Amino acid sequence: MDPAAARLELAEGFLQEAVFRSRERQAAGVELRRGAQPGAGNCGLGEKAAIALDLSARGSELALHLWPAGIEGERLEELRALVADWIVEQDSLDRKRNHFLRDFRKQHGSDRTKYAAEVLRAYEEGLAQVNAQESERRRAVARDLAGFTPS
Repeated sequence: MDPAAARLELAEGFLQEAVFRSRERQAAGVELRRGAQPGAGNCGLGEKAAIALDLSARGSELALHLWPAGIEGERLEELRALVADWIVEQDSLDRKRNHFLRDFRKQHGSDRTKYAAEVLRAYEEGLAQVNAQESERRRAVARDLAGFTPS
């Protein structure tokens, strides 16, 4: 694999780790709110994205590969802003997927084995469209992230 492609793959992995870490915080918040307020966060994602910019062990490992010399100061703040924006965007895309699934199931039922061929095709195409949008945006943000270098 060429170095640019490898770096892009690392950047995508880093973005996914940032989202996973934030989801951990978000999930804990949803459970706390549900205990206090039945029905809160019924999308499964809570009311909004929880921004967690502390790194998991895997996130730290990926960061070390992406920026072996480290990033400090203003560049670090720009990087944090980029990652925080991605976490919010990923949350929005996940909600879009969840809402598509909810609405489709409400209209056609939950059992895909009972869908007519054209309904199943619409389901698969709709889900593929949301997933493709998410993949495209993650790749674009990863390109920006991969371009971050120490100043």
